[in-house]
This record gives sequence, C-alpha cells and structure tokens, in this order.
Amino acid sequence: MKQASFDEIGAVLRAHDRFAVLSHVRPDGDALGSQLGLGLSLSKLGKTVMVRNEDGLLEKYSFLPGGEFLQTPQVDPQDFDVAIALDTATQVRLGRAAEIVRSAKIWINIDHHPSNPGYGDLVYIDPTAPATGQILFELIQSQQLPMDAAIAENLFVAISTDTGSFQYPNTTARTFEIGAELLRLGVNVGRVSQLLYESYPRRRAELLRELLGTMRFEGHGKVASFSLSLKVAAELGARPEDNEGLIDHIRAIQGVVIAVFFEELPDGKVRVSMRSKSDSADVCAICAKFGGGGHKLAAGARVRGTLTEVEDKILKEICHVVDCNS
Repeated sequence: MKQASFDEIGAVLRAHDRFAVLSHVRPDGDALGSQLGLGLSLSKLGKTVMVRNEDGLLEKYSFLPGGEFLQTPQVDPQDFDVAIALDTATQVRLGRAAEIVRSAKIWINIDHHPSNPGYGDLVYIDPTAPATGQILFELIQSQQLPMDAAIAENLFVAISTDTGSFQYPNTTARTFEIGAELLRLGVNVGRVSQLLYESYPRRRAELLRELLGTMRFEGHGKVASFSLSLKVAAELGARPEDNEGLIDHIRAIQGVVIAVFFEELPDGKVRVSMRSKSDSADVCAICAKFGGGGHKLAAGARVRGTLTEVEDKILKEICHVVDCNS
C-alpha cells in the first residue's frame, strides 16, 4: 500500500466534479460527522456531492448541520468521478452504500483504523489519529478547502465521539488544538455536548437497565460483559443506535481490563464489541481472529452462532490474552 499525500488527494478533489461520500454500516459519530463535514466542504467548492450510508442519519445525530443530505441508498446506481470511503476499515463494511456507485474513476480511502488493508486508488490511513474527523480537519486546512461553522460542528462531533469527549488515550495535544480551532470557527461546545451526551431517549436508559441485568465477570473481574438478545431488543423497541457508548458503563468498572458487548443479530450472527484499558490487551488482535478488526483498545467483529455459543467462544479467547486464572 502506498500512502497518498494530502496534496495528491486535494488535487483530485479540485479536478473532478461528481463525488460519492460513503461510510460504514451502523455509523457512529465519527462516520457521520466526517461524511457531512467533507460533503459540505465539497459542496461549497461547487462540486456535485451525494452523501450516503446504509443506515442514513441516526436520530441521535439529527442535529448535525447538513444532515438532510445524508440518506440511505434508495437511488439507482450512478456514475461518479470519485468515490470516497471514510472511517471504513474494510470495503465490505460500506454495505449497500457502495451499490450506488456504478463506476468511479477514482476511489479514495481515508481512515484511522490500523486494520484497514488499504483498498482504493488513493489511500490515507493514520492509525495515530483518534478520529477520521481529525484527519479531515488536517486535509481541509492543508488544502485550503472551504470551512465554516457547519463543517466545523460536524468535525467536532466526529472527534468528540471517537475520543470519548476527549478522554480516551488516543487523544493527543493536537486533538485539543484542533478542538480549539473548531470552537473559534463557531462551534458552541455546550450546546453540541448537551445534544450528544445529555439528550438520550428514555428507551436507551431502559435498555441499559436490561443489559446490566445480564452483566457477568470473568478472570477475577478483569473481563466484564453483557448481552442483548433479539427478543429483549424487540420488547424494548430498541434501535441499533441506542447501543452506542453503553459498553463504557462496564469498561469503567475498577479492575476491568476488557469489556465486551454481545448483540444478537437477525442474520444468525452476533455483533461483538470490545474495549480495552491496557495496551497489553489488544482487542483488535482478538477480533481479527474472528474476521473483525478496529483499534488496539476498541474493536469489533460479527461472529456466526447463537448468543451463548459466541459468548463462550469469545470469552475463552479473551482469557488467553488476559490471564483469567490469576
């Protein structure tokens, strides 16, 4: 894989006219903020831009500027000059969003996941960046692309959510400097933070209550997990987006090194989300054994099997990494 430069990417963004800006299934704040931030910047540059992902704009992020442009792929495939995959570790994770691109002269892949294999024609992967939104800020700034308060708010949300509101170990001094620049551009940090972290629907709290009822510990408290069955999710009317961040409640328990969330899916698989508090417990390496990936301290996979089968299989593998006998 040859890493592209910002200059090379900037030249492509200026030279072409029709862009598809895509991101992964089950999008998080980094995916959505990155898509909308870059999409708005390209639009202000006079480009024709289609912003899509498989799930559209989640309810939680409905306040994001430009959100009305982000829809599910309910259009016929079209030709684009450039397709841009953001925050998507593997191309298959684009899901149905990739189907809207009948052909593209150039594919650009911008990401911060170390497990990204480097698909595409122009690839920019920075595993040291805590969020794809941070990479995009640097790209927009270095290439003097359009930036305004709306774009800044999207990038701030991207960075804030993927750093745990600037708390996770991946947060750097540069991250805070960029945060300050985004505030100078017009981001109201109090308003945005309240919308992000203090405006959850009641059903999310009820979901957390149910999840905590399934909580279990392994390895003398080093490994904590909880699980969500399809039955319980249906009874609560829970949406996939309601799960975001709930794993942090068990990750935050004293003594826990690895936290795991198991979510039963309709296709006979279980979605596994892992978080680690130690560099010596690499959850990306664990998830890679099951076809997944991510970061050393945050990763995931989709594993075929029943909830019980997958729980047992994953927890056994984790105990090979975290000595559950001591």
